[in-house]
Amino acid sequence: MARDLASYIDHTILKPDATESQVLQICDEARKYNFAAVCIPPCYVHAAAERLKGTNVQVATVVGFPLGYNHPKVKFLETHQAIADGATEIDVVINISDLKSGKYSDVENELSELAKFCHLKEAELKVIIETALLTDNEIVKACELCANAGVDYVKTSTGFAAAGATVPHVELMRRVLPSHIKIKAAGGIRTYEDAQALIKAGADRLGCSASIQIVSHEQNR
Repeated sequence: MARDLASYIDHTILKPDATESQVLQICDEARKYNFAAVCIPPCYVHAAAERLKGTNVQVATVVGFPLGYNHPKVKFLETHQAIADGATEIDVVINISDLKSGKYSDVENELSELAKFCHLKEAELKVIIETALLTDNEIVKACELCANAGVDYVKTSTGFAAAGATVPHVELMRRVLPSHIKIKAAGGIRTYEDAQALIKAGADRLGCSASIQIVSHEQNR
């Protein structure tokens, strides 16, 4: 690989029973292994930002998570608070219900407003489209809307659906998205081989909870 595998990884803990001590441990591990970011619950963003101050590890958190159909004003407020608390990357769940209802302008407008705000605050916006719940045609449409809205990344999954990232879905997203929009694969990435396959398919970031296991395999090769 052109870069170390760790530089692709958002070291993630988003389980509902995550504790503050576990989140801080994730931060310490991210610093030790030089992961790209941590992805953590919104309530711990401030603590994580303090823990990672002075490092290159980014602080990512989730908005509208995990279902995506929150009111747009609520998503905007969540995003505003997360960035105020120290988040530099926002992983927002697309309104899957609106997408499937054909309310494309509503979806695009919501994402566009979030992207503009994130960029104003020098943060990046990743949009989770939850590929496991979409047809291929819906994945294509979601990617088109994300591109029109000016987001930074399109992300496959929350990790809460029946399936996570797959190579065919990442390949499809890469074919559809403009080259400047990146892809984050997440959900079910547990091995070095999984990570390699998804990066080869076009992923620029990987959301993983098994991050240390994955990079340790690479280091021992």
